[in-house]
Amino acid sequence: MKFKDKVVIVTGATSGIGEACALAYGNEGAKIVITGRNQVKLDNSLKKLADAGLEAKGILADAGVEADNKRMAEEVIKHFGKIDVLVNNAGISMRALFEELDTSVFHKVMDTNFWGTVYATKYCLPSILENKGSVVGVSSINGYRGTPARTAYTASKYAMNGFMESLRTEVMKRGVHVLVACPGFTSSNIRNNALTADGSSQGESPRIESDMMSSEEVAKHIVNATYKRKRDLVLTREGKLAVFLNKWIPGIMDGIVYNHMAKEKDSPFK
Repeated sequence: MKFKDKVVIVTGATSGIGEACALAYGNEGAKIVITGRNQVKLDNSLKKLADAGLEAKGILADAGVEADNKRMAEEVIKHFGKIDVLVNNAGISMRALFEELDTSVFHKVMDTNFWGTVYATKYCLPSILENKGSVVGVSSINGYRGTPARTAYTASKYAMNGFMESLRTEVMKRGVHVLVACPGFTSSNIRNNALTADGSSQGESPRIESDMMSSEEVAKHIVNATYKRKRDLVLTREGKLAVFLNKWIPGIMDGIVYNHMAKEKDSPFK
């Protein structure tokens, strides 16, 4: 029971990696708080946690709204009395050429992925500092290597990585742990819900989901990395290779990444 009686918040935890993390931390003894924008989905995830015998609380909140994050932190403190771990998981993706992308979509992705992390961390940090806990950012390999047709998503993850690195350096002498977790391609609904150029949902994943690491496996790695208070976590062989090669042969990687992404179903570029 690695997190016995610890209070863990997982944002955007009504599906995919977030829901899997909530279950994984809960199975290690944590008291779980999950957030989501849809009450029905939030209730469904809470039922899964309850069926697993876990203590959990759900808070209806939009990660990209500052007031919702402030209220979330206040409700958790009122209910549980403390916050030990914050997992900044809430995120959305997009897929469209930048030249065709409505800037409102760029803002929406940044609001959820980057500002959502900033807001949640801002209001949870006082209690985490008091308890010498952990701040986790669920980033992406896109935080190390940009991919075409995902300019907004890549920008949001680079911004998250920079924010977390700076924060880590600020609090490193105060007992607080900061982890940046970068999954590779993971089987979840993030690609189904990815935004297109006009902001509508993509609806169907352009990749073979069964070939990817499962959300449950990603969650297991994140929980273990939090327990061991690791600095960085890069997942999948493909992801680790991409990070390594982009550091040493970035120019060549431009071509490799372009050709790889061009093979996606209905790719916007060939």
